[in-house]
Amino acid sequence: MNVLIEKNQFLIIKRIFLVAYDIIAVVAASLLALFIRFEGNYAAIPRKYVVKSLQYIPVIIIVTVIVFYCFRLYSSLWTYAGAPELINITFASALSALAQMSVMVLFDVRMPRSYYILYGVALWMLVFLSRFSYRGIRTLIKRQESGAATSRVLIVGAGAAGNLLVKEIRNSDHVSKRVMCIVDDDKSKEGSYLHGVKVMGNRQNIPDLVKQYRIDEIIIAMPSAPAKEIKEILDVCKETGCDLKRLPGVYQLVNGEVGISKLKEVDVNDLLGREPVKVDLSAIMDYVAGKVVLVTGGGGSIGSEICRQVAGHNPKMLVLVDIYENTTYDIQNELKNRFPELNLVVLIASVRNTKRMDMIFETYRPDIVYHAAAHKHVPLMEDSPNEAVKNNVLGTWKVVQAADKWKVKRFVMISTDKAVNPTNIMGATKRICEMIIQTYNTRSRTEFVAVRFGNVLGSNGSVIPLFKRQIEQGGPVTVTHPDIIRYFMTIPEAVSLVLQAGAYAKGGEIFVLDMGEPVKIADLARNLILLSGHKPGEDIQIVYTGLRPGEKLYEEMLMHEEGLQDTENKLIHIGKPIKMDEEHFMMQLENLKNYVVQEPTDIRKWVKEIVPTYHPQSQ
Repeated sequence: MNVLIEKNQFLIIKRIFLVAYDIIAVVAASLLALFIRFEGNYAAIPRKYVVKSLQYIPVIIIVTVIVFYCFRLYSSLWTYAGAPELINITFASALSALAQMSVMVLFDVRMPRSYYILYGVALWMLVFLSRFSYRGIRTLIKRQESGAATSRVLIVGAGAAGNLLVKEIRNSDHVSKRVMCIVDDDKSKEGSYLHGVKVMGNRQNIPDLVKQYRIDEIIIAMPSAPAKEIKEILDVCKETGCDLKRLPGVYQLVNGEVGISKLKEVDVNDLLGREPVKVDLSAIMDYVAGKVVLVTGGGGSIGSEICRQVAGHNPKMLVLVDIYENTTYDIQNELKNRFPELNLVVLIASVRNTKRMDMIFETYRPDIVYHAAAHKHVPLMEDSPNEAVKNNVLGTWKVVQAADKWKVKRFVMISTDKAVNPTNIMGATKRICEMIIQTYNTRSRTEFVAVRFGNVLGSNGSVIPLFKRQIEQGGPVTVTHPDIIRYFMTIPEAVSLVLQAGAYAKGGEIFVLDMGEPVKIADLARNLILLSGHKPGEDIQIVYTGLRPGEKLYEEMLMHEEGLQDTENKLIHIGKPIKMDEEHFMMQLENLKNYVVQEPTDIRKWVKEIVPTYHPQSQ
């Protein structure tokens, strides 16, 4: 309360001071106007002009103070004054001059015609001095204080966002940054200034400017630039070794949110060089609203993101099932905080437990199931192939059986590009899962579909977290092969397409997501080292360790026989089902179930009989 009283008292004192100053300014401007009119010769000023200008000054003062009050010259935050405040001062000074002229005409007082204009200009200068002097003094003090602790900044982009960013950096007391120069590809801007900072050239000049001005940090202030252009700029910037930051999106500029607080670290996602996948989920997620949705593997990277996106579309109930309690506990807390009205059920359970799955389906009667539970780590599964079969194949089969028994409306299984011509047991087991889905779709009222996609950036098994840890430890960064490539997509992108594919489902499809252009893992490692401010091969070494068991140089999204069929979304395609002997397949599946529990050493041979396209590497 005392602090509030003190603040109010300070504001009152500040306003009294400004009013007193303006009274003096009106008197001074009146005399200054005459002084200028008579060319600075005080003796040449007729005494009657001085007397008359001072005679009616009380009226002018009252009118001026009222006008200044109406233009908020006593209530603006002059610390952050800018163009709007400058315009207010201009109009207020002009009206004061107009008021003085009106008073003189009203009382038939003759003054030199230029007097009123000179009075308005003099008043504007005096008021401007009082309101903007603090900013000037503050800027000088800040420049004096700019020392070794201040980060020297180069800004890319001399547009509206760059303008606001420079202004905020210069005005803020909480930012230890100094903008040294700006670059922009627009040649017409070269040589111009933004808040006193010169536009020094285009993106190609960045390396030279970094050396010339000893730049520590580069900020890309181009929120509306396409991803391809951002990548091209980053390709130039990453070689400088500077810290890189950027404004994340055009909506920040539209909403007036551009500023230091909105900067984010540039990461390897920005170097993919493509636009983020955008899906209008509101238009296609009506089938989730009011439904009971069950997600297996709900604590994993993909499963948890499915839960997040489904939770935002008003399901009747969201049932999250996972065997791993730590990540499940994390997503439970997150969903409770973000969606307090969500009817959330979180269960610890294994998809390999037939009775447990049956009881869950019987109790909650889900309408839609997203089956994301699986062992996905290729080298680990190569060492434990029986576990891959038990969890991926038998686990999926048990969940499918429960869905069929309890008449689930739609069942969407998350598959992988590694199921195509697999060279590892993980991919082969996921191919069997796809075959289970297609088989049950022909003999069940449930619509069974699978969605196949490649690697996701930032997932638990992604190379990105591994590379980051290796860089933090000083290297080396390990890449299996210099030519290995992978398709990449962010987790939210992949999941939004999974949900849209689920909306398109009619039953039996294998949906294939368009993952864009493949990325060389070696380039990914090199870019991440550069973005971390290090030089590959000098500060951080890249070491090639050889392909791991079951690993391919490249992944495929479709098998030859499947062909391709388009959907309404150009990023989602349908692989035509491969014809197979379903009865024979079900018999093989039953034999596999009975055999794998004996912990055999030749399970790959049995899997190959079911998946002829599986070509395991020598063990």
